[in-house]
Amino acid sequence: MSFHLVDRFSTVASSYDIVLCDIWGVVHDGIAAHGEACHALMRYRSDGGTVVLITNAPRPSQWVIRQLGRLGVPPDAYDDVMTSGDLTRDAVAGRGGGAVFHIGPQRDISIFDGLDVRLTTVEAADYVVCSGLFDDTKETPDDYRSLLATIRERGLFMVCANPDLVVERGDERVYCAGAIADVYAAMGGEVLYTGKPHRPIYDAALAKAAGVRGGIASPARTLAIGDSLRTDMTGAQALGIDGLFVSGGIHARELGQGESLPQEALGEALAAMFAAAGVTPRSVTARLAW
Repeated sequence: MSFHLVDRFSTVASSYDIVLCDIWGVVHDGIAAHGEACHALMRYRSDGGTVVLITNAPRPSQWVIRQLGRLGVPPDAYDDVMTSGDLTRDAVAGRGGGAVFHIGPQRDISIFDGLDVRLTTVEAADYVVCSGLFDDTKETPDDYRSLLATIRERGLFMVCANPDLVVERGDERVYCAGAIADVYAAMGGEVLYTGKPHRPIYDAALAKAAGVRGGIASPARTLAIGDSLRTDMTGAQALGIDGLFVSGGIHARELGQGESLPQEALGEALAAMFAAAGVTPRSVTARLAW
């Protein structure tokens, strides 16, 4: 195996000055904070490390910070937050605002706060911003094929504010904007993905880390922590950033609830999963704990 199974974050933490940590699935599950993970990040910071939480949440970082507080994530667990919503706002501002057709729930409307945007129908829109499904408790991407065909006929550009395909909300798994955007891209539509695994969000997060540290943020001294191979680990590897894969997150079902497997069997299952995904993180842990 070209990766290491570790029981504790503390066994690798001293090799890094900066942590770019995923939020959903690592720090909380959408319902409540993961206490051990929060404690681990607090300990890392107390030893001089810098933590930037990096997330594909399709909302501004200020909104996510408030949500973290509601879920019980202590502010001492991180230095700053970088969201795909922040980059979506930059993309919208760069287009001069304009007439936008928004695909997503009402709770994501904050992404447009303060921007010169007019929300309108698909027939009158200049482009599309997709932040999720209108109702992710009932719908699937297949329910959007007719709408996406209309958008494609008009040749509209799409900004995908959350490249995740699915996320776990408590014990449920729900679809995200990335699943809709991928269908549109397969139809030949043009899509800008603003979050992980694409480089801009990592560059922005490293810039925030450099600001906290008062200097340059070196990818060689940076660790990405996350539970998604497609986003967290792939994005980090593309930038030469080491990854710590949390196997007890979104991929746990594929591993047969990997924590209960003997170490040799878990290693084989992980190796097969990494080979299929085309990405190999440097380290693997069942959950983020100090």
